[in-house]
Amino acid sequence: MIEYKKINIKISAFVMIFILTLPLSGLGQNKKKTAKTESERPQYRNLFKEAGYSQDEIDKKLARAYFDIFEGPNKVYFEEGDSLGYVSDVKNKDARTEGMSYGMMVAVQLNKKEVFDRLWRWSVKYMQHQDGSREGYFAWSVNPETKKQNSLGSASDGELYYITSLLFASNKWGNDTGINYYKEARRILDAMWKKDETGNVHNIINTEHKQISFVPEGGGYNWTDPSYHVPAFYEIWACYAKDGHEQFYKECADVSRNFLHKACHPVTGLNSDYTEFNGEPHPTPWMPPGFRYDSWRVPMNIAMDYTWYRKDKEWQEGYAKRFQNFLRSKGLDKFEDQFNLDGSTPDFILQAGPVKKLRHSIGLVATSATASLVNQDKESLDFVHAVWNAKLEPYEDGYFDPYYDGLMYLFSLMHLSGKYQIIVPEVK
Repeated sequence: MIEYKKINIKISAFVMIFILTLPLSGLGQNKKKTAKTESERPQYRNLFKEAGYSQDEIDKKLARAYFDIFEGPNKVYFEEGDSLGYVSDVKNKDARTEGMSYGMMVAVQLNKKEVFDRLWRWSVKYMQHQDGSREGYFAWSVNPETKKQNSLGSASDGELYYITSLLFASNKWGNDTGINYYKEARRILDAMWKKDETGNVHNIINTEHKQISFVPEGGGYNWTDPSYHVPAFYEIWACYAKDGHEQFYKECADVSRNFLHKACHPVTGLNSDYTEFNGEPHPTPWMPPGFRYDSWRVPMNIAMDYTWYRKDKEWQEGYAKRFQNFLRSKGLDKFEDQFNLDGSTPDFILQAGPVKKLRHSIGLVATSATASLVNQDKESLDFVHAVWNAKLEPYEDGYFDPYYDGLMYLFSLMHLSGKYQIIVPEVK
């Protein structure tokens, strides 16, 4: 009996010690977990500040760019009535899912809720298909005056940006302020997964190759556009969409990263506007292969993925050096905006609006500067100074594109000032 009591006392003492130390050990584990979480969080560098500009100057520069594009005399954003608004490619006189979804991404990043909501409502009312084989998808081009859909089909990058910006809006503003952003994002995703080739309409992602399609219908489902490859967005879907396809999205992110290795030239870093899924250039009836307007977005997308997730660090840093070194070789203040992949001047020049001309475009000046977030060479800051000194204004010949040049410029300023971030759910 005495021995039994002794054992009981020993066990009780052990249990008491265990209970008393459990919170401490849990606290230690929580500290470790918190420390690990902190170290894994993206570090949003303010490269303008690192380049010597004051925070006040940076804030004013970003505010001015937003004003010019969304509010000023040359704006591309227009409001209709009490609740609608659209972004227009003014030189082509249409509203595109590209610009609408870009506008929404700008708005959620800069906390412009009314602008975001107006753009989304206009998109739903005039662009989104409510029934039929394309249900849930968007007509990529609409005449903002007549509201006629110029094309019924989708451009896959529009849906890509819509979904991601809606998930961010859900995280930032919640879903009970007039629009259930999460529900709207899920509607697109759920519709995407229901596509069964009826009407020759597919998932926006080619499910066999796990790569985004050029368009999710017809032959365009079987090739891609490198500038649509935004692996960071798939990571966001895997984290916040909660639609049961998390593993697939993670795999798509990795496939996109590997795809870009093959699509980008090993010396110049240039890629073709359109490619096969293996990265080889894809010629089209309207244009031979080459680095043109779509391709400008690739360095910016890579810089975003590098900042947010850094899962392909070594290749991305090498790419940024190759790409910027090539442009520097053409003259930092004069490199043109279209190339063959080996860096030579193309015979075919893609026309922009009414103008067919190579020029030193502010859009490419802007996106090439975002590669400085990836390029570890100190002289890379030259590109940051270049975009800082660039002016969003008409060229000497009168050509002016506040839409595409303007949005690339604004995105670049957001990235380089650390204002383009993963938006996580607000802690109540």
